[in-house]
Amino acid sequence: MSFWQGFWDIIWWFFWAFVFISYLFALFAIIGDLFRDRKLNGWWKAVWVVFLIFVPFLTSLVYLIARGQGMAERSAAQAQTTADATDHYIRSVAGASPSDEIAKAKGLLDDGTITAEEYERIKARALSHV
Repeated sequence: MSFWQGFWDIIWWFFWAFVFISYLFALFAIIGDLFRDRKLNGWWKAVWVVFLIFVPFLTSLVYLIARGQGMAERSAAQAQTTADATDHYIRSVAGASPSDEIAKAKGLLDDGTITAEEYERIKARALSHV
């Protein structure tokens, strides 16, 4: 008798594979949340991990019920921190706006550091990037 004998055997196998992979995702999310939580001390983190090892399904369920709201808040705070860091990095490498470049060039022209032709080239280049 083969494992793949019937259609419903295949469906049943895929169902249990889905349940197992979903459980792993939840488990890793819980472990990540445990170590992200700064309010929980190390001993409580260790207790949660021990229970996750020995009574995994029940502990996951209890954790999601008891600490699910805080888990969502920590996840949102982490996402916001990452987005802020990304925005800051993009602003730091993007350079100045065209109006800033033209204003700097005008200051250089007024100081006599560059000529009128150089000013016009800088202005044209800045405006072409808009």
